[in-house]
Amino acid sequence: MEKMQFSREEKAQMVRKVQLYFSEELGQEIGGFDAEFLVDFFAGEIGPFFYNRGLYDAESAVTEKLAEISDLLLQLERPVNPGR
Repeated sequence: MEKMQFSREEKAQMVRKVQLYFSEELGQEIGGFDAEFLVDFFAGEIGPFFYNRGLYDAESAVTEKLAEISDLLLQLERPVNPGR
């Protein structure tokens, strides 16, 4: 799997969220470099779990919708008169 790439804006938002979490939940200040390092670590090591879960959820949603479409198509079936 390729390394996850984020825009500068996305990365900056994630860094801010890590810094905010450390500050509010742990009572510790963390610099931008350290926060970015953590973001990169989690993206590389934990991110694939979330990515795969998203794929499984998407597959499930698509499968469910395809079943609905199949049912709707079967409702359009017309009776056939045998022997004519």
